Order: sequence, then C-alpha cells, then structure tokens
Amino acid sequence: MAVVEIADNGQGMSEKVHSKIFKQGLTTKGVGKGTGLGLAITWQIIVEKHGGTITFESELEKRTEFIISLPLI
Repeated sequence: MAVVEIADNGQGMSEKVHSKIFKQGLTTKGVGKGTGLGLAITWQIIVEKHGGTITFESELEKRTEFIISLPLI
C-alpha cells in the first residue's frame, strides 16, 4: 500500500461533522461558498474506484489529519 498523510493545524471538526464528512452536500462553509462535493468525490475516487481507504482524525480547535491508503499495482 502507498500511504499519504495530510494534516493541518486549523480549526478541526466537530463530532457532528465526523459522522457526515464523506456525504455529498456537506459543507462547513457559508451559504454560497462551498458545494459539499470535495470529500464525497475524494471518497468515490479512492475507495470505490481504486480499492483504497481514507480515514481521518480531528480535534476541534486544534487539527485535522487525513490518511489515504492505495494499493500498489
């Protein structure tokens, strides 16, 4: 497996967002600012099309980290 980890030290995500993060239409941006497609499309590409995994860890007010694993050809 190839593994990519992406982290930031931004605002993190609430528990409410955790359960819906990969659902189409979810955005944490203001009205008219986000489409809610980014992570839903990411899930489709990594998991459904390539058999990989994408997980995350987040602490509200502190950080978020995404871990992407893809099988090697």
